[in-house]
Amino acid sequence: MSESTDVQRSQTLDERLGAVVVGVDGSEGATEALRWAFAEAHLRNAPLRVVHAWSFGNVGVVAGGYGYFGLAGPPVGENEAELRSAAQAMVDDIVDKVAVGFPDVSVDCQVVDGGAAETLIAAVDAGDLLVVGSRGHGGFAELLLGSVSMQCVHHAPCPVVVVHPPAATSDHGESAGSGAARAQPQPVLTAIL
Repeated sequence: MSESTDVQRSQTLDERLGAVVVGVDGSEGATEALRWAFAEAHLRNAPLRVVHAWSFGNVGVVAGGYGYFGLAGPPVGENEAELRSAAQAMVDDIVDKVAVGFPDVSVDCQVVDGGAAETLIAAVDAGDLLVVGSRGHGGFAELLLGSVSMQCVHHAPCPVVVVHPPAATSDHGESAGSGAARAQPQPVLTAIL
């Protein structure tokens, strides 16, 4: 095999292996997905793109403290700028905590106005790897619209990994109470093009 063929194959592989892109929303599932994405970006020597989608009209709590269905909640901001700033602070906080174990990973954080699935799908190219948690802050709206992870699996132009949160288990592998040690998250590769 010639040297030019090796270089050509290497370039083709590099072109196919793009960034690791992960969606975060502040939930435990998304945090586990972020941990997995950091480890994968480290192994691939790839950049990590952290994406948080939000929408001013869909934050669940409006100014004055009343959320969906008239439920009281803490006011989170009086205007779009305050809400965007709060979203960015949440992303920065989560990334800072997880990044400690991966100082060599280059991270780009994006807070994007839009729906979660649509934003994540738009954020990836064919050579990227999209990582999502199996369950986030979807709540009742998730039941009506379908899960973000399911939409990403069906519509993303790249491989998608859905990371399930770890289950607490006893020494015998059975579910246990709050005193059990946490298991490692178990990713499921759900789509390969």
